[in-house]
Formats: sequence, C-alpha cells, structure tokens
Amino acid sequence: MKTLTQKLDLDQHINNFKNFYARDKEIEMQGDINQHHRYIQALSKVEFPSIKEVPNLDREINILKKQGILRLEELYAFVTMLSYFNSLKALSLPEPLNKWIQEISIDDEINDIILYFTDEGNINPERDSGLYEIEKALKINKSELKEKLYKMAHSSTLKEYLVDTQVHFLNGEETLMVRGGFNKVVKASVVGRSSTGFFYILPQSISHLKEKEAMLLSKKEEVVYRYCQSFSTTFSKWHLFMRFINREYDRFDHYQARVLFAKTYDFSFILPSKSKVVKLSEFCHPAIEKPKPVNIDLDKSVMLVTGVNAGGKTMLLKSLLSAVYMAKNLLPFRCNEEKTQVGHFKSIEAVIDDPQSVKNDISTFAGRMVEFAKLFDKENAIVGVDEIELGTDSDEAASLFRVMLDELKKKGITFIVTTHHKRLASLMSTDKDVELIAALYDEANRKPTYTFLQGSIGKSYAFETAQRYGVPEHIVKKAKEVYGEDKENLNELIEKSTTLEREMRLKLERIDKELKIVESKKENLENIEAKLNEEQRKAVATFENRYNAATKRALEAMKVKESTEGRRLLNDAHKHKKLSKHAKSIEQPNKRVLQIGDSVKYRTSRGEILGIRNKEATIEVDGLKMRVPLSQLRYLESVQKKVIQKPKTTVKVEKSGRGSISIKLLGCYADEAIDKLDVFLSDALVSGFNEVEVIHGTGGGVLKKVIIDYLKSYPKLQSFHGLKGNLGITVVKL
Repeated sequence: MKTLTQKLDLDQHINNFKNFYARDKEIEMQGDINQHHRYIQALSKVEFPSIKEVPNLDREINILKKQGILRLEELYAFVTMLSYFNSLKALSLPEPLNKWIQEISIDDEINDIILYFTDEGNINPERDSGLYEIEKALKINKSELKEKLYKMAHSSTLKEYLVDTQVHFLNGEETLMVRGGFNKVVKASVVGRSSTGFFYILPQSISHLKEKEAMLLSKKEEVVYRYCQSFSTTFSKWHLFMRFINREYDRFDHYQARVLFAKTYDFSFILPSKSKVVKLSEFCHPAIEKPKPVNIDLDKSVMLVTGVNAGGKTMLLKSLLSAVYMAKNLLPFRCNEEKTQVGHFKSIEAVIDDPQSVKNDISTFAGRMVEFAKLFDKENAIVGVDEIELGTDSDEAASLFRVMLDELKKKGITFIVTTHHKRLASLMSTDKDVELIAALYDEANRKPTYTFLQGSIGKSYAFETAQRYGVPEHIVKKAKEVYGEDKENLNELIEKSTTLEREMRLKLERIDKELKIVESKKENLENIEAKLNEEQRKAVATFENRYNAATKRALEAMKVKESTEGRRLLNDAHKHKKLSKHAKSIEQPNKRVLQIGDSVKYRTSRGEILGIRNKEATIEVDGLKMRVPLSQLRYLESVQKKVIQKPKTTVKVEKSGRGSISIKLLGCYADEAIDKLDVFLSDALVSGFNEVEVIHGTGGGVLKKVIIDYLKSYPKLQSFHGLKGNLGITVVKL
C-alpha cells in the first residue's frame, strides 16, 4: 500500500532533503513546532560549521548503561558529537539558539577524553609515550619493508618473472606480482592470484619484518584496548548525559538539514497557522520539473474541482495536501512566503488511487467506501479525494457523497474533491461552505491552461482531449452524436458561463488596479491640502502672536505717556490683526458638513468628533479631548471598528478665543494658580505660541517657587527664565 508521501509524489523531495542529515532518521520532529521554527529561523541567520556524519548510537548507549566496553570507533562517535557542540558554543549565535547551546554543559572529565582523539578517530600518540614508541617503530618497520620489496622488484634475479615493478597491496599485505616458475629464483608464499593467472607473492626474506609488524600492531591494540576500557568506564558513569547528547545532536541535525536544504534550493519555510485556511501563492510542487505556479485559496470546508481532463485537477489536490504536509513538518518549499498561509490540521488523508484488489476481493467502489468509513473516526483532518464518484453510478454516488461530506464537515474535516460529473457539483453549489473550482481550457490552442477559476463549474472536454491524444476525428464526431445534443448544449452553457466569469474577474482586477491608482492620487492631494492648511494655520498663529506682542508694547508705551509712540504701535498691531483675519477668511471650506461621531484629521493627528458648538468642535485625539475650530478639521472616511470601553478619564483642553501670551496669577493660592497655569499653557500650545509670560509677582517668593516646581515637570516645556530686571515675571518657552 502506498504511503502518503508516495501518493503526493513527495518521495524524491524528501530523499533530497534527507541527504543533508548527518545520520538517517525520519523527518518528523517531536515537540513544539513554534519553538522549532524559532530555532530554524535563528540558525538561518548565521554561518555554522559542517556537521559530521554519526551513526545512531542507541545500541551503544545501552551498552554503556550495562557498563560494557565500546570499540574505539564507537567512542569516537560520541566524541564527534561532543566536539561539535563545543565548536557551536564558541560561536556568537542569535537567540534563542544561543541560550539552548550554552545550556549544554560538558563536564571537564569528558572534555579531557576528547583531547585523546585525533581528527581521524585514533588515539593521539603524543598523549602516551608508549604508544608513541610503537607508532615510531611501525613507521620504521614499514619503511624497511618497502625498501626490501623495491630492491627485489628491481633485482636482475627476479626480473624475468616479474609482471611489473610495483608493490601490490592484497588483503592488507605488501606483495609482488610474478609469473609461474618464480620459485626457481626466490622463496616466497603465495598470497593470492590475479584474474589473468599471475601470482601475488610475499618473499620469505621479509617475513621477519612482517612478524615484527604483527607484534607491534598487537602491542598497539593492547594500548588502545586499555584506553577503550578507561573511556567506556567514564562514559558509563555519564550514560544519561550521553543519551541527552545523542538526542540533542539529532535535534540540531533536524535544524541544520532544513536550513541548508532551504538555502540550496531557495525554498521558504511556512509555519502552520491556527486557522484551517490554505492559501497558496506561486506554489511549485517539487515533483514537477517546470511547474506552473499555483495560486489558490482554500478557506471553506469543501473545495470541489471540476473541469478539463489532464488539466491539473489531481495536481492541484496534491499541491494543497503537499503544502499542508510540508508545513506540518517544517519542510521548506518554493512559494511566495509573504502571501502563503497554511493552516494546522491534525491529520492528512489522500484518497487518490484505485483501491480495487483481486487478492482481497474488493471492488473500486467498495474500496472507496472502506476509506470513507475510516474518516468517521477522524477529526480536524484535511482529506483529498480524487475522482470521488469512481466505480459506481454517478447520480447515486453524487447523492451519497453529498450526505457523507455534509456529515464529515461537522467533524471539522476539510475536503479537496475532484470530479468530472456535474450532478455532485450542482447539488453542492448552493452550500456556502463549498468552493467551486474550474480547471480552464484554451479553446484556441486546444489544450489545458493548468490554471483555475474559483466560483465556477468546469467542463470536462473529454472529446477534445481524446482528439488531442490521437483519436480519429470521425470517431470523436460520432461520439458527440451519441452523447446527445441536449447535454452538449448544457456543456456549452457551462463553458460560456465560465468564460464570462473569467472575463468579468479580469475586468474587476483591472478596475481594482485603476482604483488603487486613483486612491493613491487622492491621498497625495489630501496630503498636499493638509500641508497647505498647516502652513496657513502657522501663518495665522504668527500674525496673532505679533498682534498680541504689538498690543502689549503699545500699552506699555502709553503707560509711560509716550502717546505718539503708543498710537504708532497700536496701528502696527491692528495691521497684524487684519492680516490674521484675512488669513482666516481664505481658509478652505469643508467639503462635507461635519457631524458628531465623524473621523477627522486635526493637523497631523487623527481623531473623532465628540461634540459641536457654534463654529467649534470637541474632538478626541489619542485619549486627549480638546476644543478646536471646525475650520481646522478635515473629514476622514470612517472605518468601522469595535468600540472599546475606556476608563472615564476626562482631559479637557480648550483653545482660548483670544490666545493670550501672558497670565496674571497675583493673589492666587497655590492650587488655584497651578490650575490656571495648566489651562493657560494648554491654550498656548493649541494656539501655537512658542513663548509666553507668567506674572506671579515677588512677594514672599512662595507662589514663584510653586510655579517653578510645576514648570520643571511640565512635559511640553523647552525652557524658562526670569524676565531681566523684573523678578515677578517668568518667561516660558514651549
């Protein structure tokens, strides 16, 4: 029986992925998939050392648990894993990867054992003087052996019997290749024969060197065995830690294989979402060499795919299930990562192949019923069914499957169903939980387009497909006559409906693009308008500031009886007042009569109108209430949003009608003075004043101290200082 990956044509893709593993294992990962995804994303951001191949060590861990002795190569497998984690700990890794690696603490007793091994997995002779002497003697003996053989291979005595002058290695022995009759000139033992009838010989003159080599190797094995005993004893003491390292090495192997696989083929990772939606954008099934990218949305309980034969219906089904399978196992694949979304499903089922079996005496339809019966024990699954009506009368099957699909939907099962029969499609087309998909056909070129149209029923194009694959035209024509004119007319209506709907959708897409361009232009014009309004508001504020300042200077001049100068200053002030009124008069009128509840833009902030009184409105901006002129508000198209109850905290800021640049607090109590000062500074900020005066007098200095302390904590204040020559006035810069 085929596995799920075989049914979905994912075997080759998974085999390619497994080539990146350090050791063979299944692709499923245990644990929290969100945590795995975070580690994979972190590892994708750094360069890390190549992982080394290590066999599965479950058997070896059981030997350590029983205090057995491991071979040198088995010990080196553990050393390889430990060394790799040490190399990772030396890197600067992003979180949360760094925390995980740093928490893997390797005891000094184990790290000392690591130092005894060479990169080739042997005991380092420099760590043991006895072993060093054995290795040195072996090298000398081997050199003498080669030299003796070389001399014999070039001696005149043996020359006529030699096949060549090379030293041949056979079963680990150094030998010479000679012809028959060699025993007349040299005493030697035959090690083996070549396929051409020649002899591999080991001359007796070097037998003492071979005996010496065997003795040295025996001594070396004794030394190595002592080390194996010692290291195995230590590892047995730490066998639980060795099991942990073995498991963590597998875990990191899962991560690094996925990262390298994705980088090699430019694939993307899709983390499954909590929803049951599958949205594929530019998805390419890995089994197809030159695929046509799939763009499809599955956001309903049933997707019913109809349409042309060989038009990609089955591959669409496999693409949707494959995307779910790969996302579920965090296997990367080719798609548009930003626009692709894959939901989480508890299980994946593919009812694709013909279940008919002579051996089990089961028919096609009976086999389908067996597979469907199993689904009633499933929940929260995604199921793909290819050719759902296969094996029985299509009308009866349509009624049966309609009822079964309705029942299985209640168990949270999502279906992708392909069919050629219109009855099932027509029965289910009125269900709001059913998405109709039509595989499209190119009439002009008489071939499928491998594209799909949502919301429509497709024609099978059986006659056209038969003709395209070589069935004679006269046979196809006769088949159409037998099929009947009425049914052909029905197919033509389906075809025309599909064509019209496709054209309509293309027009809608063009209109949407044009609408986006218009909205972009509208937004630019609104930004320009807002900028001009802001500039005009600043100009009005400047004129009012100048008017207030000029009025103040005129009044001061009149106090010292400089009437001529006072009148001149008052005239200047009135000029600024006229300019201010003129600037206000040219403000652009609102394009819409503002009402309570409207969303508006005030300067650069967005707010909502809470109340309107005369020519002023009370608005709320970021939780702050203020009263502003209606002329300074611009209507924004409201977006329906959920009303969120907020705590009843009322902060009322009202713009002063006069926009005074000074306030007298003489004779006020401390609390009263602070309240008035707070309102005054708020009015000044709304009016756009940059500098104001606070008149508090000198007196005992208590009121001044209270005001100074308040100003120090005021958030919108730049600086403040006393007026030169007048200790009773403080100048505040906003």
